[in-house]
Amino acid sequence: MSSPGPTGALRIALTSYRSKAHCGGQGVYVRHLSRELVALGHTVEVFSGPPYPELDEGVALTRVPSLDLYAEPDPFRLPRPSEFRGRTDLLEFATMCTAGFPEPRTFSRRVAPLLSARAAEFDVVHDNQGLGPALLKVNRAGLPLVATIHHPISVDRELEVAAAKWHRKITLRRWFGFVRIQARVTRQIDHLLVPSVSSAQDAMRDFGLE
Repeated sequence: MSSPGPTGALRIALTSYRSKAHCGGQGVYVRHLSRELVALGHTVEVFSGPPYPELDEGVALTRVPSLDLYAEPDPFRLPRPSEFRGRTDLLEFATMCTAGFPEPRTFSRRVAPLLSARAAEFDVVHDNQGLGPALLKVNRAGLPLVATIHHPISVDRELEVAAAKWHRKITLRRWFGFVRIQARVTRQIDHLLVPSVSSAQDAMRDFGLE
Protein backbone atom coordinates (compact mmCIF):
# COMPACT_ATOMS: atom_id res chain seq x y z
CA MET A 1 0.00 0.00 0.00
CA SER A 2 1.13 3.56 -0.66
CA SER A 3 1.66 6.18 2.00
CA PRO A 4 -1.23 8.56 2.82
CA GLY A 5 -2.14 10.88 -0.02
CA PRO A 6 -3.70 14.36 0.00
CA THR A 7 -5.10 15.85 3.18
CA GLY A 8 -8.25 13.97 4.15
CA ALA A 9 -7.41 10.90 2.06
CA LEU A 10 -7.77 7.59 3.88
CA ARG A 11 -6.15 4.19 3.50
CA ILE A 12 -9.14 1.86 3.70
CA ALA A 13 -9.26 -1.90 4.19
CA LEU A 14 -12.63 -3.08 2.89
CA THR A 15 -13.60 -6.57 4.07
CA SER A 16 -16.13 -8.89 2.47
CA TYR A 17 -16.48 -12.55 3.46
CA ARG A 18 -17.74 -13.47 -0.02
CA SER A 19 -17.97 -11.24 -3.08
CA LYS A 20 -19.70 -13.00 -5.95
CA ALA A 21 -19.28 -10.64 -8.85
CA HIS A 22 -22.68 -10.55 -10.52
CA CYS A 23 -25.34 -11.67 -8.04
CA GLY A 24 -26.07 -11.68 -4.33
CA GLY A 25 -25.20 -8.00 -3.90
CA GLN A 26 -22.00 -8.25 -1.84
CA GLY A 27 -19.53 -8.35 -4.73
CA VAL A 28 -21.47 -5.71 -6.65
CA TYR A 29 -21.47 -3.37 -3.64
CA VAL A 30 -17.76 -3.90 -2.94
CA ARG A 31 -16.83 -3.16 -6.55
CA HIS A 32 -18.82 0.06 -6.80
CA LEU A 33 -17.95 1.36 -3.34
CA SER A 34 -14.22 0.73 -3.75
CA ARG A 35 -14.17 2.35 -7.19
CA GLU A 36 -15.91 5.51 -5.98
CA LEU A 37 -13.74 5.80 -2.87
CA VAL A 38 -10.64 5.65 -5.08
CA ALA A 39 -12.20 8.30 -7.34
CA LEU A 40 -12.49 10.54 -4.25
CA GLY A 41 -8.75 10.18 -3.65
CA HIS A 42 -8.70 7.42 -1.05
CA THR A 43 -6.61 4.24 -1.23
CA VAL A 44 -8.65 1.02 -1.01
CA GLU A 45 -7.63 -2.59 -0.59
CA VAL A 46 -10.36 -5.24 -0.59
CA PHE A 47 -9.89 -8.32 1.61
CA SER A 48 -12.30 -10.96 0.37
CA GLY A 49 -13.06 -14.62 0.77
CA PRO A 50 -14.12 -16.65 -2.28
CA PRO A 51 -15.83 -16.14 -4.60
CA TYR A 52 -13.62 -13.13 -5.26
CA PRO A 53 -14.88 -9.82 -6.66
CA GLU A 54 -14.15 -8.17 -9.97
CA LEU A 55 -12.57 -4.83 -9.07
CA ASP A 56 -11.80 -1.72 -11.07
CA GLU A 57 -8.38 -0.29 -11.82
CA GLY A 58 -6.72 1.26 -8.81
CA VAL A 59 -8.31 -1.07 -6.23
CA ALA A 60 -6.08 -3.72 -4.68
CA LEU A 61 -7.35 -7.20 -3.80
CA THR A 62 -6.08 -9.52 -1.10
CA ARG A 63 -7.57 -12.98 -1.39
CA VAL A 64 -8.43 -14.68 1.90
CA PRO A 65 -8.76 -18.37 0.96
CA SER A 66 -11.26 -20.67 2.63
CA LEU A 67 -12.52 -24.20 1.99
CA ASP A 68 -15.09 -22.56 -0.33
CA LEU A 69 -17.66 -25.19 0.55
CA TYR A 70 -20.49 -23.64 -1.48
CA ALA A 71 -18.66 -23.21 -4.78
CA GLU A 72 -20.40 -24.20 -7.98
CA PRO A 73 -20.76 -26.75 -9.46
CA ASP A 74 -20.30 -28.77 -6.25
CA PRO A 75 -21.81 -26.93 -3.25
CA PHE A 76 -21.66 -28.69 0.13
CA ARG A 77 -18.66 -30.62 -1.13
CA LEU A 78 -16.46 -32.97 0.89
CA PRO A 79 -12.94 -31.45 1.08
CA ARG A 80 -9.84 -33.58 0.69
CA PRO A 81 -7.90 -34.16 3.96
CA SER A 82 -4.97 -32.19 2.51
CA GLU A 83 -7.16 -29.06 2.33
CA PHE A 84 -7.46 -28.76 6.10
CA ARG A 85 -4.82 -26.35 7.37
CA GLY A 86 -5.98 -25.66 10.91
CA ARG A 87 -8.81 -25.21 13.39
CA THR A 88 -10.63 -22.62 11.33
CA ASP A 89 -10.95 -25.06 8.43
CA LEU A 90 -12.25 -27.71 10.82
CA LEU A 91 -14.76 -25.22 12.25
CA GLU A 92 -15.92 -24.26 8.77
CA PHE A 93 -16.48 -27.86 7.72
CA ALA A 94 -18.09 -28.95 11.01
CA THR A 95 -20.52 -26.01 10.93
CA MET A 96 -21.58 -26.85 7.38
CA CYS A 97 -22.04 -30.54 8.30
CA THR A 98 -24.36 -29.56 11.15
CA ALA A 99 -26.56 -27.39 8.89
CA GLY A 100 -25.00 -24.06 9.89
CA PHE A 101 -23.50 -21.30 7.73
CA PRO A 102 -19.90 -20.70 8.85
CA GLU A 103 -18.47 -18.09 6.48
CA PRO A 104 -19.00 -14.82 8.41
CA ARG A 105 -17.36 -16.30 11.50
CA THR A 106 -14.53 -18.21 9.81
CA PHE A 107 -13.68 -15.33 7.46
CA SER A 108 -13.24 -13.04 10.45
CA ARG A 109 -10.83 -15.55 12.02
CA ARG A 110 -8.74 -15.54 8.84
CA VAL A 111 -8.76 -11.84 8.01
CA ALA A 112 -8.22 -10.39 11.50
CA PRO A 113 -4.58 -11.56 11.78
CA LEU A 114 -3.85 -10.21 8.28
CA LEU A 115 -5.23 -6.79 9.18
CA SER A 116 -3.58 -6.69 12.59
CA ALA A 117 -0.19 -7.50 11.08
CA ARG A 118 -0.59 -4.63 8.62
CA ALA A 119 -2.26 -2.14 10.96
CA ALA A 120 0.26 0.61 10.14
CA GLU A 121 -0.78 0.48 6.47
CA PHE A 122 -4.44 1.46 7.02
CA ASP A 123 -6.44 4.23 8.65
CA VAL A 124 -9.73 2.35 8.94
CA VAL A 125 -11.31 -1.07 8.37
CA HIS A 126 -14.74 -1.05 6.71
CA ASP A 127 -16.58 -4.36 7.13
CA ASN A 128 -19.24 -5.22 4.56
CA GLN A 129 -21.73 -6.95 6.89
CA GLY A 130 -19.48 -9.87 7.76
CA LEU A 131 -19.71 -9.00 11.46
CA GLY A 132 -17.63 -11.99 12.55
CA PRO A 133 -16.41 -11.90 16.15
CA ALA A 134 -12.68 -12.08 15.42
CA LEU A 135 -12.93 -8.85 13.44
CA LEU A 136 -13.18 -6.97 16.74
CA LYS A 137 -9.50 -7.80 17.29
CA VAL A 138 -8.47 -5.15 14.76
CA ASN A 139 -9.47 -2.50 17.32
CA ARG A 140 -6.86 -3.92 19.69
CA ALA A 141 -4.30 -3.47 16.93
CA GLY A 142 -5.18 0.23 16.82
CA LEU A 143 -7.39 0.19 13.73
CA PRO A 144 -10.78 1.94 13.80
CA LEU A 145 -13.59 -0.36 12.65
CA VAL A 146 -16.77 0.67 10.86
CA ALA A 147 -19.38 -1.72 9.48
CA THR A 148 -22.23 -1.49 6.99
CA ILE A 149 -25.50 -3.25 7.77
CA HIS A 150 -27.48 -3.38 4.54
CA HIS A 151 -30.29 -4.97 6.52
CA PRO A 152 -30.19 -7.44 9.42
CA ILE A 153 -30.39 -11.02 8.13
CA SER A 154 -32.87 -11.67 10.94
CA VAL A 155 -35.46 -10.33 8.48
CA ASP A 156 -34.56 -13.03 5.93
CA ARG A 157 -34.59 -15.66 8.69
CA GLU A 158 -38.08 -14.87 9.87
CA LEU A 159 -39.50 -14.76 6.35
CA GLU A 160 -37.93 -18.07 5.35
CA VAL A 161 -38.86 -19.86 8.56
CA ALA A 162 -42.43 -18.62 8.33
CA ALA A 163 -42.77 -19.91 4.76
CA ALA A 164 -41.05 -23.29 5.36
CA LYS A 165 -42.64 -26.68 5.92
CA TRP A 166 -42.57 -27.76 9.56
CA HIS A 167 -39.71 -30.23 9.04
CA ARG A 168 -37.53 -27.51 7.49
CA LYS A 169 -37.95 -24.94 10.25
CA ILE A 170 -35.36 -26.51 12.57
CA THR A 171 -32.60 -26.72 9.96
CA LEU A 172 -33.38 -23.19 8.74
CA ARG A 173 -33.00 -21.81 12.25
CA ARG A 174 -29.68 -23.62 12.51
CA TRP A 175 -28.55 -22.23 9.12
CA PHE A 176 -29.29 -18.69 10.30
CA GLY A 177 -27.49 -19.22 13.60
CA PHE A 178 -24.80 -16.74 12.49
CA VAL A 179 -27.36 -13.95 12.87
CA ARG A 180 -27.15 -14.15 16.68
CA ILE A 181 -23.37 -13.82 16.43
CA GLN A 182 -23.70 -10.81 14.13
CA ALA A 183 -26.07 -9.14 16.58
CA ARG A 184 -23.57 -9.53 19.44
CA VAL A 185 -20.70 -8.21 17.33
CA THR A 186 -22.71 -5.27 16.03
CA ARG A 187 -23.36 -4.05 19.56
CA GLN A 188 -19.59 -3.80 20.09
CA ILE A 189 -18.86 -1.70 16.99
CA ASP A 190 -18.92 2.05 17.61
CA HIS A 191 -19.62 3.21 14.06
CA LEU A 192 -22.30 1.63 11.85
CA LEU A 193 -23.61 2.57 8.43
CA VAL A 194 -27.04 1.75 7.02
CA PRO A 195 -28.49 2.55 3.58
CA SER A 196 -31.99 3.55 4.69
CA VAL A 197 -34.24 4.50 7.59
CA SER A 198 -35.99 1.11 7.41
CA SER A 199 -32.63 -0.70 7.67
CA ALA A 200 -31.77 1.39 10.73
CA GLN A 201 -35.13 0.61 12.33
CA ASP A 202 -34.78 -3.12 11.63
CA ALA A 203 -31.23 -3.16 13.03
CA MET A 204 -32.26 -1.34 16.19
CA ARG A 205 -35.19 -3.70 16.71
CA ASP A 206 -33.49 -7.01 15.89
CA PHE A 207 -29.90 -6.33 17.00
CA GLY A 208 -30.72 -4.29 20.09
CA LEU A 209 -28.94 -1.15 18.92
CA GLU A 210 -29.38 2.38 20.21
